[in-house]
Amino acid sequence: MPTTVYDPPALAPGTLRVFPLGGLGEVGRNMTVFEYEGKLLVVDCGVLFPEEHQPGVDLILPDFEPIKHRLDDIVGVVLTHGHEDHIGAVPYLLKLKADIPLIGSGLTLALIEAKLKEHRIRPFTLTVEEGQREQVGPFDLEFIAVNHSIPDALAVAIRTPAGLVLATGDFKMDQLPLDGRITDLRAFARLGEEGVDLFLVDSTNADVPGFTPTERGIGPVLDQVIAKAPRRVVVASFSSHVHRVQQVLDAAHANGRRVALLGRSMVRNMGIAADLGYLNVPDGVLIDYKKARDLPDDRIVYMSTGSQGEPMAVLSRMANLDHAIEPGEGDTIILASSQIPGNENAIYRVIDGLTKLGATVVHKGNAKVHVSGHAAAGELLYCYNILQPKNVLPVHGEYRHLMANAKLAQETGIPEQNTILGENGTVVDLRDGVATVVGQLDIGFVYVDGSSVGAITDADLKDRRILGEEGFISVIVVVDSATGKIVSGPDIHARGVAENDSVFESVKPKIAAALTEAAQSGVRDNHALSQVVRRTIGRWVNQSLRRRPMIVPLVIEA
Repeated sequence: MPTTVYDPPALAPGTLRVFPLGGLGEVGRNMTVFEYEGKLLVVDCGVLFPEEHQPGVDLILPDFEPIKHRLDDIVGVVLTHGHEDHIGAVPYLLKLKADIPLIGSGLTLALIEAKLKEHRIRPFTLTVEEGQREQVGPFDLEFIAVNHSIPDALAVAIRTPAGLVLATGDFKMDQLPLDGRITDLRAFARLGEEGVDLFLVDSTNADVPGFTPTERGIGPVLDQVIAKAPRRVVVASFSSHVHRVQQVLDAAHANGRRVALLGRSMVRNMGIAADLGYLNVPDGVLIDYKKARDLPDDRIVYMSTGSQGEPMAVLSRMANLDHAIEPGEGDTIILASSQIPGNENAIYRVIDGLTKLGATVVHKGNAKVHVSGHAAAGELLYCYNILQPKNVLPVHGEYRHLMANAKLAQETGIPEQNTILGENGTVVDLRDGVATVVGQLDIGFVYVDGSSVGAITDADLKDRRILGEEGFISVIVVVDSATGKIVSGPDIHARGVAENDSVFESVKPKIAAALTEAAQSGVRDNHALSQVVRRTIGRWVNQSLRRRPMIVPLVIEA
């Protein structure tokens, strides 16, 4: 069913308003706004990566429109962790107002500061850690350690007189994490005793039964694969997955290999992680990429970006032989990451391309080289039973994930009417322990395309898809401005249409006849004549060629 948009009422005194601007119905661009007594708190501000039906788009941002006119009311942006789907849109928000304070852990802020430096923005920051409480405007914030696939992730408890809200960010409950930092269930229990009025909980793996496997199971598998590899090894992962890079460094060191980091974001992020002590680099393991090419093939591991099949990332360029490293027989490629929904086709294209070149491709489907960073159904059930929240708003996931999460909540005894299946722009008011949906904002996609932000529309993307799938036909006709008779043409040229231009000879008389008829009816307007041309050739192409190309008619007066 189409979304019914309706404005929420004015916010009543003593009421907390919550409205997500991204992250519901999608895996990415996570962003939720909290409003109390005229002030706004933002939790996360991430990007979504484009799918195949969005050609030419670099990134997709949350829709800032509902808060654009209230930037002065924003008291802070809490960043739960340093993944792109939670911090990637911060530069675009700060371009609207550069002095909005950013609040997060040490690693998270270091990653976003490095990104902002590229945009020439120096942010105001507040570094926090687990167990810390901060008063930010009317919001009393408490930060809680959670385990995720990046160090230093935090959940945030938001207290106002309207009630207590707990937002998990992305999390799982790995009981044997590589860094020894587990999700703080004691703090969750304490909040449960206090009374959680609204629980915003990660839904990404809500439809996966049981428990997410421990990260520690990955290390031995990586070690085994690298030990058996006869030539070069390339490991592709997210550029911020510090734990996975640590395991690759350790496995390479154990097998007498050195590691070269590939990809600008990988080099930048791991440099930050090492400087801050989150990445333990064994002596002599890291080597500059240019020097790595002088090493024997069985003594090098390349750690690269591109595990999602992104066209411009290192791994895709390798598969297309568009990179200095050209994979071949005996090379081993390890995809050490999960598949973000929507990227499956791109990932399998890269796997096929690498396999065709003779490389052995190891991925999650044929070896345990990755585990998810998100809590599965069993872990979520524990959270519901520990917290016993009054109301639940599942976030972070496609609709099936949100639905699965809501059903888990209901299985633990939370009434169905208290589990809110929202979407981007759903407005929820919390007061006296009661959460009510009071509005639905009109939320759209904001596309970053090169240097333009928000200039590309869905209509433009539709045009691009038509150009890519159906081709392009231009028709040029010169007419006498006085009589409307054809002076020259029609000249027809096609691109991306299989047939030769000569095939259009049979339609030229039809176009001429249609223009003559229009002229006899007194039509002289160029736009109206162009539409006559468009309709005539469009009908013919559809019937004769079974195509629906983009048609660009140009009628010139002489």
